[in-house]
Amino acid sequence: MAATRKTFLRPLLYLVGAVLLWGTSYAATKSAYSAVPPMYVVWWRMIIALVVFLPLLRLVKRPDYQPGDWKLLLLAMLFMPCMYFGFEGFAISFTSSSQAGVVTAVMPLVVAVTAWVVLRERPTRRIMTAALISVVGVAVLSLSGGVEADATNPLLGNLLEMGAMLAAAGSTLIVKRLSTRYAPLFLTGLQMAAGSVFFAPLALASGPIDVTAVPVSAWLAIAYLGVGCGLAAFGLYNSALRLMPASRAAVAVNVVPVVALATGWLALGETMSPLQIGACILILGSVVFAQFRVKNAATGEHKAERPEDEQQELAVVAGAKSQASRDFSE
Repeated sequence: MAATRKTFLRPLLYLVGAVLLWGTSYAATKSAYSAVPPMYVVWWRMIIALVVFLPLLRLVKRPDYQPGDWKLLLLAMLFMPCMYFGFEGFAISFTSSSQAGVVTAVMPLVVAVTAWVVLRERPTRRIMTAALISVVGVAVLSLSGGVEADATNPLLGNLLEMGAMLAAAGSTLIVKRLSTRYAPLFLTGLQMAAGSVFFAPLALASGPIDVTAVPVSAWLAIAYLGVGCGLAAFGLYNSALRLMPASRAAVAVNVVPVVALATGWLALGETMSPLQIGACILILGSVVFAQFRVKNAATGEHKAERPEDEQQELAVVAGAKSQASRDFSE
């Protein structure tokens, strides 16, 4: 029982690490954007992440490539970071951050539905309920913020943000499918390499920049975005996907705005209204509700809502453990 508990807790710890890093990225991005154009920030963070990854490549197990994998790998790199950061970067130019926040909340629902169709991972009632509750919480959290007058074309901006969420969902499903044969760090490194190439022309097209004029604080923020919020966070999230159903992992993403708000309150002196605090509690509660299973009153052990749900989770864990054993033996 202790081994089983450890097996189920490990992916949760990976998710916590990823969410904490992603949540703090907003403050770092705000600091970087104050001195460097957005596309340069995205490009440089990818390059820094790639530079850190390359020395680690020799420690990563050689992938078990199968014919046709190049298509999935190409799609994974196209979805994340290319389409995701591209759509989201332009979306903020046309819509408000509050409206964009509401749109981002639908990602867990999109992942749950598409994982059911593509991966045959049927979402449980618990996960779907938690996803819906978290959507409500994020909507309240986003709309309770201050009024923003810089939404020049909300419809276009929200459509672009939805495109970013579809790209994130697509990346989640593909990484999930590849994770049994490719190390999470290897997949993350490929994504950072793709971003380093894809965002180069977009950054250069935004005009020249005097690198020597960039303050140290901005460089530190970009480095943190690349290594912490990029390489480490995506590596942790990809590791979690290897050990749990995609729908369970995706629900935790809605905690990111909660961490971002808390970071702004603690580090930047921003205020939090009682309504925002309530929304944060609602989101956190929904994610906890999704991650932990119900206890059997008679045995004291955790049980799934349906027998097939238990079989699905055990199959995911068994596959991951089998792959880990092969990795260790080779």
